[in-house]
Amino acid sequence: MREKYDPGRKLGEGNEIGSLPRKSGGLANYHYTTREVMQEGIDNGDFIENAEFSGNLYGTSKAAIQDVIDKNLMCILDVDIQGVRRIKETELNPIYISIQPPSMDVLEKRLRDRQTETEESLQKRLEAARIDMELSNEPGVFDVVIINDDLERAYEELRDILSDEIKKVKEVKS
Repeated sequence: MREKYDPGRKLGEGNEIGSLPRKSGGLANYHYTTREVMQEGIDNGDFIENAEFSGNLYGTSKAAIQDVIDKNLMCILDVDIQGVRRIKETELNPIYISIQPPSMDVLEKRLRDRQTETEESLQKRLEAARIDMELSNEPGVFDVVIINDDLERAYEELRDILSDEIKKVKEVKS
């Protein structure tokens, strides 16, 4: 799928770190660690953003972002509303894009169809998503909100926005 949506390899992900047990078939762009190691990194200021969800700590390290920048790629972060607020407190000047399902019912169906959640974890994720979606409507939180009701259309909208951002960066550098 990445080859289809990023054929020129211009995008890089700031790998997330989490203090949770590794799942079989865990995410490739995800680093698993202990809660103690994670907390130490937070205390040392090693993270651009971090959050706690369902008793686990999550965050994006500054080193992960620097690795992407060093490869001359555009860094893409997948963070919740807590992460957005923390990043807004930094000196970074990113574009904030929220990609959302068309409704909570659609999100619930998508999550249930994956069959990767317990009922309890599913309900926690749905509640967090509901709150994030409500807060995303506040002025100034996101620059763009994309509704993912059609994957191809949502991708094209995201691609166009990112292409414009890449052009702006290239103009500044030249």
